[in-house]
Amino acid sequence: MTDTSSLSGRVALVTGASRGLGYATAKALAAAGAHVILTARTRGGLEALDDEISAAGGSATLVPMDLMGPDTIEKLAEAVAERWGKLDILVANAGALGKLMPAHQIPSKVWNEVLAVNLVAPARLIRAFEPLLRKSDAGRAVFVTTSQGAQTRAYWAAYGASKAGLEALVKSWAAELSDSPVRVNLLDPGRMRTAMRTKAVPGENPETVPQPETVAPVIVELSAPSETRHGEVVKAQA
Repeated sequence: MTDTSSLSGRVALVTGASRGLGYATAKALAAAGAHVILTARTRGGLEALDDEISAAGGSATLVPMDLMGPDTIEKLAEAVAERWGKLDILVANAGALGKLMPAHQIPSKVWNEVLAVNLVAPARLIRAFEPLLRKSDAGRAVFVTTSQGAQTRAYWAAYGASKAGLEALVKSWAAELSDSPVRVNLLDPGRMRTAMRTKAVPGENPETVPQPETVAPVIVELSAPSETRHGEVVKAQA
């Protein structure tokens, strides 16, 4: 590994780790010394990531799972509590774009999926993992958001509403934790070369879009015990 061991001995959980920003973030956290719990629905992506982390001298635990399962998040929290007794870092990265279309045409199925992944799952992560974050000497949580949460662009109703709700949720939770050692922030990664970006902006030249690896170090920074920012929306790109 080429990075320092600034997170040595810390336990991190990354959702949506099988590709894109989650993949890059998990590698960066492992490079900084953290043991990373990798979650995603795609087992193959997790196994490839685990191979890369192991080859670089890091360590990880694979947990293929669907965040929308009725009790998957809660059972994961129970397993983490039993094995480690704490969680130092939570990175809620998993997201769903849904479909970009007029608000009055969005099917209930799309609304349910986008809200379940982008808003309800983070709420369940908060409920399940706050006790474990409080058991850390410096619990850190980072939730991936987007500028669409603060903007009102045509055809982005479902995704934008879910991210606006996420920001309200996380800022409220941060206020509740103001007197604790836990620090909670939102990260707006900006434009990134990911599958979701390609789906949202299909005509864009991917060579003009930054790789997720350029954003991951910001999440590592927000995960550090020395980090003092709290309840903020941190922009990874100017």
